[in-house]
Parts: sequence; structure tokens; C-alpha cells
Amino acid sequence: MRCVIARFPFDLTKSGVLESMKGVRPEQVVGESVTIGRRTYPAKQVGQVITRQDRRDFSAGEVLRAMTQLGFTCRSLPPAATPPRDLSPLQQASAMLGTPATA
Repeated sequence: MRCVIARFPFDLTKSGVLESMKGVRPEQVVGESVTIGRRTYPAKQVGQVITRQDRRDFSAGEVLRAMTQLGFTCRSLPPAATPPRDLSPLQQASAMLGTPATA
């Protein structure tokens, strides 16, 4: 399948992506992710491996779009939780800090 990542065309196949990611240890996932085989990789790591480009040259959305078209399972960021509006500023700040851990 031909796709464009960082303004460059790439001919990607599912087997080619599987082969490229073989032996690559997944980094910790904190945002968008792609499941390849039994491992879940950050989208930017997958893009860097398959395109051999710097992560700053492309967006995670470009990688997710290409990997979805190839049939891989992709997950994007969940929507940010917003605190209820009826809290006072002090209560809102306290909720953002979380509850103290019990010893």
C-alpha cells in the first residue's frame, strides 16, 4: 500500500512492517499506540523504524492512518477528563492533585 508520511511516499505492506518491527523493544506508551503482533508500540516509534526518519518529521496521526489501513490495531489518546464546573477553585485544585496515599 502506498502512503505518505512526512511528505514522502512509502510502499508499505503488513508483512514488511512486521519484519521491520521484529526484535524492536517497545518503549513505554504514553499516547497514541499501534499493536503489532503481541506488542504495543508508541506510534512515533513505529514511524521512526519503518520510515527511518526523525520523529519530529511526522505526526502520530500519519502513522496511525497508515497502520490502520494495513490492518493493525491503533489506539489514539483518550479525551481529557474535565473536572465538574460546580467546584470552587480550591476544590478543583485539590481534585487535580488527587487523594493522599494512605500509609
